[in-house]
Amino acid sequence: MRKVLISLLLLVMLSLSVAFAQTAQPAQKTVALPPVNKTGTMPLEQAMAQRRSARAFKPTPLTPQQMSQLLWAAQGMTDSQGHRAAPSAHSRYYITVYAVSSEGLFRYDPKQHALVPLPLKDAKAVLNQAGGQPSFASAPFCLVVTGDYKRAAAENPKEDSAKLVNLEAGHVAQNVLLEATALELAGVPAAGINVTKVQQTLRLDQASVPIYVVPLGQAK
Repeated sequence: MRKVLISLLLLVMLSLSVAFAQTAQPAQKTVALPPVNKTGTMPLEQAMAQRRSARAFKPTPLTPQQMSQLLWAAQGMTDSQGHRAAPSAHSRYYITVYAVSSEGLFRYDPKQHALVPLPLKDAKAVLNQAGGQPSFASAPFCLVVTGDYKRAAAENPKEDSAKLVNLEAGHVAQNVLLEATALELAGVPAAGINVTKVQQTLRLDQASVPIYVVPLGQAK
């Protein structure tokens, strides 16, 4: 009887391991971004003077270097101590940036300066439908700027927590728009979005509440 039970147990374990092997998805590889050019091609004052919001874009895809520059401007690390390009209250960094293009949905990893692919098919079409703004469909590249309001509330006075997250998101968006201008690109910080719909359709976690969608590309 004992031998029969052991045999049955081994058979069940074998069946489970086979089933797991068949259903397990291969790990997505991180996409390394090109090194950032920190010397610049345009003076800051010129970028500030030339920045304009654009809501219609050419379909030309962004180059890996352009994406690298924009993501670094949003949340890239600027020294070995972990400081980032956009300021944050007490260096808490409540912002997470996601990138959406025809290639899919990605989370930006500041420490690795890399994109982490996320399992969502037709991410651009999903964002276009959820966002409800023509500029999302027109732009070849969109950044979704999200904030962790729950962590901010746990680390700051209640009356300040949401404000700190929103201000940080504004710093991020302005950095991105100035960098886009320096790259001869354009964009617009779109805050008029259905937050819940964007969060759910992109399958973002609870720590990533959408604040801005920033469509980017060559302006028409």
